[in-house]
Amino acid sequence: MPQPKKKAYQVIVDQIREYFLNGELQPGDKLPTERELASRFNVSRTSVREALRKLEINGIIEIKQGSGSFIKTPEYHSLGEELSATIVKTEKKRIYEMLELRQTLEVECAFLASRRATSEDLERIGKALEMMDLVKDDVELGIQADLSFHINIVLASHNSIFLQLFQTLSEHMQDTIRVTRTQRLKDPERMQETIDEHKEIFLAIAAGDANQAKQLMEKHITQIRRELTESLLSHIGEQHDYS
Repeated sequence: MPQPKKKAYQVIVDQIREYFLNGELQPGDKLPTERELASRFNVSRTSVREALRKLEINGIIEIKQGSGSFIKTPEYHSLGEELSATIVKTEKKRIYEMLELRQTLEVECAFLASRRATSEDLERIGKALEMMDLVKDDVELGIQADLSFHINIVLASHNSIFLQLFQTLSEHMQDTIRVTRTQRLKDPERMQETIDEHKEIFLAIAAGDANQAKQLMEKHITQIRRELTESLLSHIGEQHDYS
């Protein structure tokens, strides 16, 4: 049975979303004018306006009167479920691969950090944890604080090879944190739970409890993977719904 033809505005929505996912559009970028979009997609300006309204409702763009339309900064409440779900579907293979790497690398680093961390190491991990709590309402700063927490645990392992590997993959690591945090924080109550999970890991490392630190880090990453899988399952079939 043939798939129903997409409406003109949906074609524009899908294409702009694709530009974002491919990196052709970045947060803060200005979209072409209505006239330019209509010409590019060979549709009416009415269809363009309908597409822009849908993107604005979903929190993907911000329309500023007299200035134009801009890609929003990716916050969990402003990206919208539609965009965040698409990101996960598009990048799920890489995300799962990174989670596999993290489960191997970070679990061992948590174990080693609990045995090798200096007072300076613990101070850096603790400050990153404090920052996560302070900036919990700012998604981008929250991502940076989350990344800093995990990097400082790798530093505290005092294994130079682990550190080099982690630094090489830090960009992919940041992307993974962004997507998984977006999924987790759709429910605002998950914010405090996320901070508490990191706090428990820190306390185990600070107490020198190597086995506990290892188990908590493994539990943390396993839980992220489970939630990500549940999110993917909940969106099965949605890509064919254009009503």
